[in-house]
Amino acid sequence: MRHHAILAVCAAMTGTLASAQDADEAEGAAHADNPACAESPWGADDQIGAANRLSPELARTAAELVTEGEVYSLGAEISANTPAYGGRFFNLTVHETGQIGLPEGFASNKATFLDDMYLAYVGVGSQIDGLGHLGIDNVYYNCNEASDFAKSDGLTRLGIENVPNMVTRGVLLDMTEQLGSEVLDAGTAFGPEEIRAQAEAQGTELREGDVVLFHTGWLSLVGEDNERYLSGEPGLSPDGARFLAELGVIAVGADKYGVEAIPLPSGTVGEVHQIMLAENGIYLLENMNTANLAEDDVHEFMFVLGPTKVKGGVQALVNPTAIR
Repeated sequence: MRHHAILAVCAAMTGTLASAQDADEAEGAAHADNPACAESPWGADDQIGAANRLSPELARTAAELVTEGEVYSLGAEISANTPAYGGRFFNLTVHETGQIGLPEGFASNKATFLDDMYLAYVGVGSQIDGLGHLGIDNVYYNCNEASDFAKSDGLTRLGIENVPNMVTRGVLLDMTEQLGSEVLDAGTAFGPEEIRAQAEAQGTELREGDVVLFHTGWLSLVGEDNERYLSGEPGLSPDGARFLAELGVIAVGADKYGVEAIPLPSGTVGEVHQIMLAENGIYLLENMNTANLAEDDVHEFMFVLGPTKVKGGVQALVNPTAIR
């Protein structure tokens, strides 16, 4: 790490050698000055952050919320036409038997097949952001520096394969109801006051271990007004992110391509991502299909998510399930 290198140079200049203990203390002090580098409460080897809060008790409690057996898909359809942030794209190619150097039919029964491949960014459509997705000045969750773990062929720490399956209580907060609009305007930011007010209006208590989803109506623009969809978005304020982090939630999501409001009044970029991912190890769920939950006034449910186990992956395409 660069802190060690600086210490070594200083030692050579002064003719003294710093002890390993001194080096560790100096590195710790440098990290302490960086808000992104708050050490994990689960230890130096922690790679899953808030998912450490998952437990059999949370799963059992979530299962008790299932009274009707109605299942909701929280994933949105993805195609080459899906609008995506920052120039990302998604392309699907289907191969038929005989197109990739194999016979046109196998054996006497003439077995044929179709296969497919993606040329795409993972960060398109419904997705989970892993803890290696966004940092502060190249420092990521639990003091991991990009130079130490970010490789072109995959992350060596904080990879998406480490994320355990999630079964816990899910909560939907319908911010269109709170703010009086079917589709909130881009840049509309909601913080602790609005979150508390909507939770109270719904009669919903936010708890440690929850997955909290926000309905803003923004996903309804996809295919209808893609230009507006990408022009900005409503969402969490930094104060709202800190409020949820203090509650001890596991993940936060919304029906849009990011979780925070864009543009933020502060003019910062990705600040909510930094607070959640880098500082607190809280996962972000983007482009969640919350419309049916909101329409049916479903505020609490059993939340189920199993990310793909791509070793070294930064994000994962997901289709979480809500069951009531």
